Amino acid sequence: MLLAAHARGGAAGPGVLETLEAFPHAESMERRELRVVDHQVGLGALQKIHGDWEFRDSERLSGLLTRETFRIVDGFAAAQVLGSLEEQLVERGSRLLFRCEGRACGHAAQWANRVFGQRVLYGRADEQRYRVHALQRDGREWRVVLYAGARTSDRQYVHVDVLALERAGEDSATQLEE
Repeated sequence: MLLAAHARGGAAGPGVLETLEAFPHAESMERRELRVVDHQVGLGALQKIHGDWEFRDSERLSGLLTRETFRIVDGFAAAQVLGSLEEQLVERGSRLLFRCEGRACGHAAQWANRVFGQRVLYGRADEQRYRVHALQRDGREWRVVLYAGARTSDRQYVHVDVLALERAGEDSATQLEE
């Protein structure tokens, strides 16, 4: 496993952001944390419906969203890194909800700009990969979205969204205090 030596044991949640942050061949470009209500997580390819780009299927969830975009350097491929992150998620007990590769995902520019708001992710449609995992641990639930794209062999990117879902019966303020 490419990232095994860099994984931090004992992380309460998915641990993928911590793993990438510790990986010496991943440079963080931007990290944001925001409270979201009815955030749309794509569970299908992007397609144009009545002139608008929409997911073929999706779910709307609320919680704390952490987004981070990484540039993969030193000759490593974004697809390799994504594969290693997926292995880590499976080892932690995640369930794959959706996956697509290449042109089957839809238009790469829409993923970069509309979905993730990161124009650097726009690259070759045949090089894009998108995954959505669900993870439950210690009474908490997350959605982990992984997206890998490549403009060239030297411009490889991985974007990660980790959404910590609100627990039923709790409001946002209560969970933030934990």
